[in-house]
Amino acid sequence: MTESSAPEQTRTAAVSIEVDTSYENDSSYGDELSAYSASLTSSVLEYRHENGRRYHGYRDGSYLLPNDEQENDRLDMVHELNLRLLDRKLYLAPIKNPQRVIDLATGTGIWAIDFADQHPQAEVFGCDLSPTQPTLVPPNVKFLVDDIESEWAYDNDPFDFIHARYLVVSIRDFGKLIKQCYRSVKPGGWVEFQDWDGYPYSEDGSLDGTGLQKYFNEVYGAFEEAGYETRPGTKLEQWFKDAGFVNIHVEKFRVPYGVWPKDPHFKNLGAWMQAQAEAGLEGGALAALTRFKEWTKEDVLFLASEARADGRKRSIHTMFNFYVVYGQRPEN
Repeated sequence: MTESSAPEQTRTAAVSIEVDTSYENDSSYGDELSAYSASLTSSVLEYRHENGRRYHGYRDGSYLLPNDEQENDRLDMVHELNLRLLDRKLYLAPIKNPQRVIDLATGTGIWAIDFADQHPQAEVFGCDLSPTQPTLVPPNVKFLVDDIESEWAYDNDPFDFIHARYLVVSIRDFGKLIKQCYRSVKPGGWVEFQDWDGYPYSEDGSLDGTGLQKYFNEVYGAFEEAGYETRPGTKLEQWFKDAGFVNIHVEKFRVPYGVWPKDPHFKNLGAWMQAQAEAGLEGGALAALTRFKEWTKEDVLFLASEARADGRKRSIHTMFNFYVVYGQRPEN
């Protein structure tokens, strides 16, 4: 296919409502990265502790969600949600025999580990601000501590596949990041981003005026004022075009929040969505609202409790949109 863009594929079947019934040095990356991958500096491990949660130390303040065990458990739940959403697939891009792969903002490293298990011939890297990944991993996985919004050192040794998932409220300049991906992927290689439109909606108006809606309006409003992107899924296709990618493919998924759907598949997705969201309501709001909006911890906890209570009501039919977008760097 020579077109720069393919028609958006949307998995939007009707959602019916159910009536109540180890770090290793690699010299090819240069001193900039080996300083962090081979021997972690004190700044990497000097975490910030605030409002009962733990946050990254390296580039302190650039990422506003926690990195503690509670958050890591939630991220692993998000991984399972994504697998159920994508029919147990880690990615949708048509990659073939990848040799060098990187997972941006890898979090717990679970995607990189699963990918390495599926592709033992590939050298797989996971990059994150926090060294919270396990040490017992497949031999073809390495984890790096680095800031993906800073200049990369990968241009001279590019990748076959670059993957990024769930960077909503984590990145200030997605356009710049995706252009960096273009420069760091081989000609003919693929880049795939999977991300949310962070704002929920309901097709019947049942979300309007609820504590759940208030939560996202308040929290995402604070993130936006701090310069973070809250709706990346809706804009990924244009960012890929602007960067120069071709053979761009867009797929949109509708994800319920809660167990209100009648269909078993959507009910299952909704249960996982609710579980991971409830685990993250407080952690997702604390830093943004207390650092930028002068809320107290108690105010945030009350906001989260209202959102949690409304999210459990089957009369409120909350939905989110999730996007998978991939594109190819031209061969020439």
